[in-house]
This record gives sequence, structure tokens and C-alpha cells, in this order.
Amino acid sequence: MELHWEDIAGHEAQKMQLRTMLREHRLPHAVLLTGPDGVGKKKLGHVLAAALLCEAEDGPCGHCASCRAMASGTHPDYLEVLPERTGKSAAVIRIDAIRSMQVEASRYPVLSKQRVVLIDDADCMNEAAENSLLKTLEEPEGAVTFLLVTGARSSLLDTILSRCMPLSFGTVPEDAIVRALAQRGIAAEEAHELASLSDGSIGRAIALHEHEGLSRRDDALDFLAKLPQMDMTSVWKRSQEMGELDRETLSEWFLYLNMMLRDMLVLYEDGGSSLIYHKDVRARLLALLPSFPEPVIFSLLALVRETQHRLQSNVNLRLLMEGFHIRMRDVVQIRN
Repeated sequence: MELHWEDIAGHEAQKMQLRTMLREHRLPHAVLLTGPDGVGKKKLGHVLAAALLCEAEDGPCGHCASCRAMASGTHPDYLEVLPERTGKSAAVIRIDAIRSMQVEASRYPVLSKQRVVLIDDADCMNEAAENSLLKTLEEPEGAVTFLLVTGARSSLLDTILSRCMPLSFGTVPEDAIVRALAQRGIAAEEAHELASLSDGSIGRAIALHEHEGLSRRDDALDFLAKLPQMDMTSVWKRSQEMGELDRETLSEWFLYLNMMLRDMLVLYEDGGSSLIYHKDVRARLLALLPSFPEPVIFSLLALVRETQHRLQSNVNLRLLMEGFHIRMRDVVQIRN
């Protein structure tokens, strides 16, 4: 896959800043790419890495030996560190992965004038890994640039943050998402629907298309509809079922639940609002409002966000889901 700046949807200011710094040789040895999931941070990191390794002055050119190696995924001077998951535990970047990277990064480059290391989901480093990386960022050996990608900047050590140039990314405009989906051969009508449900995330729009993510959206909506009458037998049954899902699937489900609760708050202000994410189920959301007063929705949102945060740790998923369902049920049924 070829890598070009033009392939990145949106983020024009960030692309311009990086290209200017590259031309003027002002890019620091460590850059932190931070922002919401699925907006193109890692993809831009790939393009930036290709530009740093490219033989041309204003790369990536797409034609030199370095660019061809990057496109084929075989560049000897490009290293990528990813979180690893054991069983159903949360994905973690451990110190062994950082130490292995440090050995490779300290070697003399083979094809380019330097090496580039991209650490994806850098917030997944455990404490030992972070401390080990910190030493390398303070005193890097040889010509190497570090690109850290994260959707949770606050989870990183302040000392690591202080040694990286931050580059923040916002959500991608709907029209840019539609164009990106169209380039993948997705029909215009579906592309517009996916973009409206993506919350500004190209990655989420693609996941919806490829993995039938709307089924999880619809399940979250059914859950809200049943919540006012849910008994404890249903709580235990649903908690067991959800506790058997993987963290990625649960995270997506909670994202949809969060978005629909947000839509309900918007509908309280304007029942015909076009600002909601899930326009296709507006009628169902409106029908739920009598059972969900605004204070209840705010309490539910707080529980959802707390659970989303806890999903990032190595908690027992069955117990987490039991506590979540019981507390959600109590908020709705006690306050009504």
C-alpha cells in the first residue's frame, strides 16, 4: 500500500505543519500523535514515517527504494511496537517489547539515513515499559525518530509527554469521511449514513461497514428500551452474555450506548433536531424520553463513561457487567 499525504482525510493543518517542519529539518526526535480513536492518527504516522525515511526532500515520493519497502511492509529501518493481549486481559505493551525495540533502534540504519519507531496505543505501556522508554527519549542512541500514537494522552507519564512534541487531532468532517468511504467503493447513500453514525471517526465508519456494527447499536438501543422493566433474572442473563464478549466488542457497544444517550439529551432540547447521530432511529429515541428524565440520562452517562474507563484495565468482565447492569437498572427504576 502506497503512502501519501493526500491519502489522509482531513487534518490539513496538522499535515501542513509536519511537512513544513520536515522541509526545514525542524522535526524533533519524538512526536506524540493524540486524539480520538479512528480519526487517522496512525495512518498519518505511517505517512510521516515514510517521509522521514524517503530519499526525496519532500517525501514520501512513492518511488524510491525506501518508499517501496514501506509500502510492502518490509522496511528494515522502520519499527512498530503494538500492545499484546493474553486471553481476555487488556492489551499491554510490556518492557520486553520496549527493550527489543531499543536494541533494534540503536543499530545503524540499513536503507535510510535514520530509523523510525512508531508505538501504537502508547497509553497501553505498563509502568516498567514507560520508564524504560523514558530513558531512551531522554538520550536516544543514533539517528532515530519516535512516533507515539495514543487516544488517551493523560494516561502517559508527564515526563514522557514533556519530551514529545504534541500533535493533536480532532474528529474528521462528515464530508471528508464520505469521500474516504467513496474511495473504498462504498455507495454514496450508505457512505452518508455511515458518516453520520461515525462520530467523526473514519475507522468507526469502516468498522460499521465491514463488521455490521449497527447490530451492536441496535442491541444497545433495545437494552435502553427494556431497562425500565428489567428484572434481576434478565440482569444476570445479560451480564453473563456480555461478560463473554471481548473488550473490543464491549468498547464498541458502550460507544453506541453513550452516543444514544447523548442523542436523547439533544432531543430534549429539540425533538426534530438534525444534530443527533442516529437519525434513523429518532422515533424510537423520542419514545424513550418519558422513561428517561434528563437527570437520569446524565447519571446513566456517568456510569457508561466510568465503565468505559474500567474496560481499559484487567478487570473481570463478568463482574464488571453485573455491576454495570445493576447500577443502570437502579438509576432508571428508582428515579422513575
